Amino acid sequence: MTWLITGGCGFIGSNLADTLMVQGESVVLFDNLSRLGSKDNLKWLRDKHGQIFEFIQADIRNAADVERTVNQFSPTVIAHLAGQVAMTTSLQNPRLDFETNALGTLNVLEAVRLHSPKAIVLYSSTNKVYGSLEDLHYEETPTRYILLDYPEGLNETTQLDGHSPYGCSKLSGDQYVRDYHRMFGLKTVVFRHSSMYGGRQYATYDQGWIGWFCQKALEMQDPERTFTISGSGKQVRDVLHAQDLIRVYMLAADHINVTAGQIYNIGGGQSNSLSLIELFGMLESISGYKMNFARLEWRAGDQKVFVANTSKAQHDFGWTASVNAEVGIRSMMEWCREIQHGNS
Repeated sequence: MTWLITGGCGFIGSNLADTLMVQGESVVLFDNLSRLGSKDNLKWLRDKHGQIFEFIQADIRNAADVERTVNQFSPTVIAHLAGQVAMTTSLQNPRLDFETNALGTLNVLEAVRLHSPKAIVLYSSTNKVYGSLEDLHYEETPTRYILLDYPEGLNETTQLDGHSPYGCSKLSGDQYVRDYHRMFGLKTVVFRHSSMYGGRQYATYDQGWIGWFCQKALEMQDPERTFTISGSGKQVRDVLHAQDLIRVYMLAADHINVTAGQIYNIGGGQSNSLSLIELFGMLESISGYKMNFARLEWRAGDQKVFVANTSKAQHDFGWTASVNAEVGIRSMMEWCREIQHGNS
């Protein structure tokens, strides 16, 4: 099998590429290297695997580059991970956000339709396609908000509502991927991801919140340091470690006769859900440092709770999350220490 990974030097892409190459698969990485850490991840892959994989430095917004790559390599599977991933960036530059997420996804689909129609296309979407979820009923506890009506989390029938340039651009790509299966018979699968974390993730203040707050925890050895959060700190997400995430892509490709044309909510589930306040308590226990923070106003469109109901993925291709949140976050702290000491 030949895997083409767009955004292949990003967090998900580099982890997926590493696992595939260890298993002997042929890998082609497509990345413009604009994301923080992408050059480091490419170097890491080169140091570990040498020249056994192909690397194409190009931009997903360039239809000719995408078409040329698909035509040249005729991939068996395309993991379409390239994208603009920050809500804040989408508000600052909606055109860049649209061209990357919506137009970039259309470029991939058209290249496949024209040159490699038997290829499997796996698309990295987001829970932000469901919008702010403000119409749901929440109960507030001392440490978190709870959706009493959805004890197992939200499933794929939850009402769609982009609610931000980022949410709209990802929703557009999401629906195009689904519809290219219906209209053109392409073997496409959509994953609506919740919060993802793990090694090779160079987190920033507006993307990769688990990694970002792990970095803040390490900075708290200076008791004068503080940081800020948006909202009450009781907002909840289910967290998913990279080790579990890459299994999603591989298992869905292996079961394409069932997964083609389907959409799946993918996250750690209720047992791996955390509010910011609960995460900070965990980080204080791990690091031994007090998390000193101040609250800002809520971010526009922020969800009070998103926990994925992953029963459809379990039923269709046998996937469930296996990495416990505390175990995963301890490993994330070690990764952040490596970055801090320049050993990435």
